[in-house]
Formats: sequence, C-alpha cells, structure tokens
Amino acid sequence: MRRPNSMSTEPEARRPKAPALPRLFRLPPVSVPGVPGVRTLGPGSVSSLLKIALDVAYVLLILVTGLLVLLFIASIFVPIEDFTVTSSRSERAVPLTRALLLFGVGSFTAYFGSFLLILRSLRQVFRTLIQGDPFQPDNVRRLRQVGLTLAVVTGGAWFFQWLVDARLAPGVMDPQGLGDLLTPIFSVLVVFVLAEVFREGARLRRESELTI
Repeated sequence: MRRPNSMSTEPEARRPKAPALPRLFRLPPVSVPGVPGVRTLGPGSVSSLLKIALDVAYVLLILVTGLLVLLFIASIFVPIEDFTVTSSRSERAVPLTRALLLFGVGSFTAYFGSFLLILRSLRQVFRTLIQGDPFQPDNVRRLRQVGLTLAVVTGGAWFFQWLVDARLAPGVMDPQGLGDLLTPIFSVLVVFVLAEVFREGARLRRESELTI
C-alpha cells in the first residue's frame, strides 16, 4: 500500500506564505539625532505630541470663531450712539460707526476662521506623519491650501489696516509698513516650497509603485 505524501495533505494554513513587500516610501520611525528614545515620526513621537497640540488649538479656535460670529450678529443690533474709539496717534476720540464696528468684528471673525482652516489642514498632514506615510498627494493640496490661506490673511490684514486708517477711522490704527510683511511673506514662500517637496516625494512614490 502506497504511503500518501504528507506535503500534499498539509493544510493550506500551515504552508509558508511569501513575504509581503513593504510599502514604498512608508517611512520608519525616525529618531532625533543626539536624543536617544525620542522619535520624530510614528506613534508616540514628537509628531504625535504636536498633533495633540494642534487638536487643542483647533478646538479653542472653533470656540473663539463661534463667539466672534455671535458677536458679529449682535453688532448689527447693539446701540452704538455713545461709543467712541480713541486714536493711537493723536489720542482724539473718533465716533464709533456701525460700518466700523461690523467691519472690525467681521475682519477678526474672518481672521480666526482662516487660521481654523489652516489648523484643519495641518492636523491632517500630521496624521500622515504619525502613520509614517507623509508623501501623499492630498498633503500637497493641503500645504498649498495653507500657503494660499496665509497669503490671503496677510493681504487681508494689510488691507484692513489701510482701510481703517484711510477711510473708516483715520488715526485709530498704526499703518503697517513693508517691513512688517517680510515675516508673513517668508512663511508663505516656505509653505509653498514644502508643498513642492511633498509633490516631488509623491511623484517618486507613484513612479516606484508603478514599476513593481
């Protein structure tokens, strides 16, 4: 009687499987140079702590923006006949008009709302850093949105100060010079450069995955 082959009767679950190929461009946990035990990427890393800080700031900005929206609605009905605004340069009192009040509260609401959008995009970027997979096409779009929002906020703040000083309440606010715009403009350029770096990383990742 012929003895059956033990290899042919071995269950499928016990047969060795081929090792799975690691996902390309998925970064391993990266440690901080010179600081043992501290990682910059992955769970429990510096990115995780920054993500928690962004989450807290995001919730606080939601509350502040919501209060400003309510304040903007209340500014439509609140009486302002006896209110004045003191000029910072001439120290003279300027009557508070309805247009100035609505424009000021609305501008602050838009300002905090813009940073709310920025934090939302940054939270999504840091989520991919914790996962160790930052080179995603969505991160390129998110960083570009951050850069565009920063540019709009910078231009809007400059226009707000010019309009208040020139039209609504002359002398109330100090004019903003070109030197004050250097830091915001530099931040916008850095964000757009980072977006291009992520775009190049996403392109290399996609080409590598197609060659397998």
